[in-house]
Amino acid sequence: MVSTAQLCIYCKGSRNLCGLGRCPLLERVRMEQKMKEIPEKGFFGPSTSVFVGRFGYPDISVGPTGDMGSSLGENPEKWFGRGYDEIIEKRSLVLRSKYKQNIFSRDRFAEETKLLAMAKKPSDVELDFKGRPVYRMSFSDMVQPVGPSVSISRMRIAENIRVPRVVDRMVNDEVKASDAAQILYNKDINIYKLTTILSTGALGLEKNKKMVPTRWSITAMDDIIGKNLMKEIRAFPSVNEYRVYFSEFLNNRFIVLLMPGNWEFENFEAWKPGSFWSFNLKKTEIVEEYEPFRGRTSYADKQAGGYYAARLGILEGLHSMGRQARVVSFREVYEGYVVPVGVWQVRENVRNAMKSGYKKFATLKEALEYIKGRLKINLEEYKKKSKLLKQKRLMDFFG
Repeated sequence: MVSTAQLCIYCKGSRNLCGLGRCPLLERVRMEQKMKEIPEKGFFGPSTSVFVGRFGYPDISVGPTGDMGSSLGENPEKWFGRGYDEIIEKRSLVLRSKYKQNIFSRDRFAEETKLLAMAKKPSDVELDFKGRPVYRMSFSDMVQPVGPSVSISRMRIAENIRVPRVVDRMVNDEVKASDAAQILYNKDINIYKLTTILSTGALGLEKNKKMVPTRWSITAMDDIIGKNLMKEIRAFPSVNEYRVYFSEFLNNRFIVLLMPGNWEFENFEAWKPGSFWSFNLKKTEIVEEYEPFRGRTSYADKQAGGYYAARLGILEGLHSMGRQARVVSFREVYEGYVVPVGVWQVRENVRNAMKSGYKKFATLKEALEYIKGRLKINLEEYKKKSKLLKQKRLMDFFG
């Protein structure tokens, strides 16, 4: 039975578990922006991405984002280390346009949004507004913040778009979306670009192509790439020592423990009272998800997109070192996490941990003693919920 206080942590503003329709916490932080030279009738300038909404599915709002001077770009791989204020300020200068489309649409607008998603660099667009933009920030646990939004009556691409050859080939060949995504990932097309391409319905067999809401495509891409990496990792030799990795960013602390053995993964999210989704909690809430060697058979409901983003970062790290391991990941969310900035911060935090070196130990006991000193929440509270930390193996204690 889920308590009222736990609902916000499980829902994170996306699943309407409280039944109120709109998330009262997100409404609390929506704010009007008083920015100079905001377009009122139309926009002309670079489009950095495409956003596909989910409300009204399968008839949804789709449109290019317009850069009104953000300078932050659409690749969160480059955002790590930047502060809250800068991220929110820069993202407030990203305009989200909305044009009603069916997910199976093949009209000119749908085809042009695919081109914008596939473009090698931001492309100039001209947008005619239906009304005045709504000046408020949009925050989400999954999607990076965006600024004003506006419905549009027309879009025109104002320059010739260059599409990378490998992207063009995957889009036009009869290749399953998951296979095409992995091929592009292996060709160094980053996960954020792949997510945008997938969301516009550009990937997959022609008969199956359809738009995918951006929120869903983020987790779908993390899962697709993660599962493909797992297939290879299961054949790798195990790590032969205990390794602890660490990263902290935007009041989210991550500690990753690698243990000898075949692939298993356990992910913890611990929310202290006062962080964004935990204002109603009276004590720290620890949420656990687990998957065995062969992988999950069900969606990670309790952690949703955060689970798949963290798992991807760990799998990328294991793949790069050519090893598999039993893995326990700890995420602690502190009071300073006052507004959500998107699941990218989970992915990039874990990626940073896996690239930042590690402490090695001969026994599990030694590794846990070290981890205990880096956590703010008592390690014993994690052990009560853990599957992997309860497993007793001789080598865990004697090397």
